[in-house]
Amino acid sequence: MEALPSSAGARPPLHVAIIMDGNGRWAKARGLPRTIGHQRGADAVRRTVTGAAELGISHLTLFGFSSENWKRPASEIDDLMALLRFYLRSEIAELHRNGVRIRVIGDRDRLAEDIVALIDEAESRTRSNVRLNLAVALSYGGRAEIARAARRLAHAVEIGELAVGDIDEDAFARQLLTVDMPDPDLVIRTSGEKRISNFLLWQSAYAELVFMDRLWPDFTKDDLEDAIREFHRRDRRYGAAS
Repeated sequence: MEALPSSAGARPPLHVAIIMDGNGRWAKARGLPRTIGHQRGADAVRRTVTGAAELGISHLTLFGFSSENWKRPASEIDDLMALLRFYLRSEIAELHRNGVRIRVIGDRDRLAEDIVALIDEAESRTRSNVRLNLAVALSYGGRAEIARAARRLAHAVEIGELAVGDIDEDAFARQLLTVDMPDPDLVIRTSGEKRISNFLLWQSAYAELVFMDRLWPDFTKDDLEDAIREFHRRDRRYGAAS
C-alpha cells in the first residue's frame, strides 16, 4: 500500500468530517436486521476514532443522526437511541483514557432527557482532553443550524447589541454550533452516494469531498488513509490561481 506522505507540507488534515452511510444496505445485503447494521456501524466508529488519533488528526466530526432521520420508522429510531445510550455509557471512559474530547452538535431538544444527561456528562468529563476532538452530529441539520445563527444575529440587532453593518462572515460563524472548531478540510462520505445531505453546509465551503463505495460498517483505518492520500493529491486554491 502506498505510504502516507510524511513531509511537513503533507501532514494529516486538521479536521476530517465523515458522513457515515450504508448501515442499512450492509445489513440488507446479508439478510440481517437493520439494527445489526447499526451495531456494526458503531464498531466502525470505534475503529475510525482510534485510527484518526493514531494518524494525528486533531478534529474528527461524525454525522451520526440527521434532523431528517426523525422521519424513519419509530422502531428503528428506538433501536438507534438505545445504541446511542449504550455507547455513551460504555465507551466514554475509554475515550477519556485515550485523550479524546467529545462534544455533540445538533438539536438536543428532540433527544430524550436521559440521553441529554449522558451527553452532558460525557462532554464535562472529557472537556480537558486534547489528543483528538471528536464531535458527533446528532439530530443535526445544516440548514437548521444556519437558520438558528440568523435568528441569533437578528435578535442581537433587535436588542441593540449588534449593528447590521457589523454582520459579516466571521460574525455569522460565531453563532454556529462549531464556533470553536476549525472548518473541515476533508469531508468523506461512504456507501457510494455523492451528496452531503445537509451536513456542515456553511463550514464545508472549501472542504475537499471524497466519496467512497465502502459501506460504513466495513470502513477501516486503511480507508481513512486512502481518503487522506486523495486529499493530498488535491490542489487547494480557495478560488485563487495556482
